[in-house]
Amino acid sequence: MTTTFRFATPWLLALLAIVPLLAYLRWQMGRNGRPASVRYAAVHLVSGLKPTWRMTWRPALTAVRLLAITLIIIALARPQLGHAQEIIHGQGVEIALALDISGSMASLDFQPSNRLEAAKGVIDAFVAERPYDKIGLVIFSSEAFAQSPLTLDQNMLRRSLDQVELATDLGLDDGTAIGMGLANAANMLSGSDAQSKVIILLTDGVNNAGQIDPLTAAEAAQALGIKIYTIGAAKPGQVPVPVDSIFGGQQIVMQESQLDEATLQQVAQLTGGQYFRAEDTDGLKQIYEEINQLEQSDVEVQVFNNYDELAIWLLLPAFLLLIAEMALRKTIFRTIP
Repeated sequence: MTTTFRFATPWLLALLAIVPLLAYLRWQMGRNGRPASVRYAAVHLVSGLKPTWRMTWRPALTAVRLLAITLIIIALARPQLGHAQEIIHGQGVEIALALDISGSMASLDFQPSNRLEAAKGVIDAFVAERPYDKIGLVIFSSEAFAQSPLTLDQNMLRRSLDQVELATDLGLDDGTAIGMGLANAANMLSGSDAQSKVIILLTDGVNNAGQIDPLTAAEAAQALGIKIYTIGAAKPGQVPVPVDSIFGGQQIVMQESQLDEATLQQVAQLTGGQYFRAEDTDGLKQIYEEINQLEQSDVEVQVFNNYDELAIWLLLPAFLLLIAEMALRKTIFRTIP
């Protein structure tokens, strides 16, 4: 349930423009009005007297009246507090994201940082666009791990994604176990009864670790009715890669990108999915946007709004202020003709 605020007749707020006008007119009247005087009085007898507290505070009555008028105008615009409740019909897509965290994902050919950080940013935006889908996250290098189970809790998933680091930074053995990543993602979806189950795998390398071959994992996914989209995220040719220096710290060296596109294509085709190649961050964004369009959720959302009127909470203090102002003018701040 979400809470919103609105004015039912906001055009009436334009009347607020008369408040400063009234204040100006009252100031002009006080400035140009005839000062109080006493005929034939001996002025020297009162010239040294200071203004009383009544004289000092009397202009505050005008401020009280203007405040009351302001509250009445705002109340006329009908401020409302709305409570929106969403009722969801249908079913979303269940998605397992498989993300490569091997050492080569540190390559600096994707802006603004490296391949992994670019992938995390694009995936985060993808998740934000799918509020009605259960999404889980698998990370893999030489082995595969479930970073986040299937969930509708976007905030939790995005926090888990933000915590993902390179295998080398996590103290894990380096390598690229694509088959293990696929198998772990397929296992995450195996108990799902959703009509549409999808794995989106992103890697920049060649399967060189793990006990499961990518095609074997793809066949298992196909048997479970899971579609796989594969993404190769690597610029072809020589790319800059940070490596540890023997003198301490890091240095940038040029290394050849190694991407097994043929296997990634076979995995996607075997399960009815597609293979995509991204050579920069913009290309990666376009790929996830295309997948977002290809895998539409079969969800119908009905929103019911219930609005509570707030005008009474403005009218009541406004009338109390007016009554207080009139009472004070007739008593404490009464002007004698």
